[in-house]
Amino acid sequence: MTSPRQTDVPIPREGDLAPKFRLPCYPKGEVSLADYLGEKKVLLAFYPRDNTPGCTKEMCAFSQDLISFASADTVVLGISCDSVQSHEKFSRQYSLQQILLSDEDGSVGKAYGAVLEGRSSANRILFLIDKEGVIQYIINGMPENAKVLQQLASF
Repeated sequence: MTSPRQTDVPIPREGDLAPKFRLPCYPKGEVSLADYLGEKKVLLAFYPRDNTPGCTKEMCAFSQDLISFASADTVVLGISCDSVQSHEKFSRQYSLQQILLSDEDGSVGKAYGAVLEGRSSANRILFLIDKEGVIQYIINGMPENAKVLQQLASF
C-alpha cells in the first residue's frame, strides 16, 4: 500500500491569505500581489497555455469585460507558465488588455495549488482576492464573467 502524495506547500483555501508573489509580466515590468493591497480586489486567473482554444476564449472574455471588472474595483491578472515573450505574442494577436503574468518555473502556481508536481502547466482556476489579500472565492474551470462579477460584488 502506498501513502498519499505529500506536499510541502499547503493549498490555500477560501478565507486564507493569498500567497505572495512577484512575477515578470506583459506588457512590462513585474507585478506583485502587494501592488494592489488596500487598493484593488484581484482576480488571479491561472490558465494552462497561451494560444490554445479554451485559454484564448477565457482571456478574450476577460479582456472584453475589463471595464466591468474595473467598475467592480478589480484588477484582472492572467497567469500561466508561458514566457513573457509568449504572452506578448498572445496578447497582441488577440488584443488582450489585461496583464499576463509569467510563472515559467510554476512556483506561484504550485503555491496556489494550480500547478501540480511534475506538470509544466497550470490547471484552470480563479482566485478572487479582496483588498486585504484574503482569498474570498476559488473557482475551478471557466465560469461566465457575470457569475464572477456577482461574486466580486459580494465582498
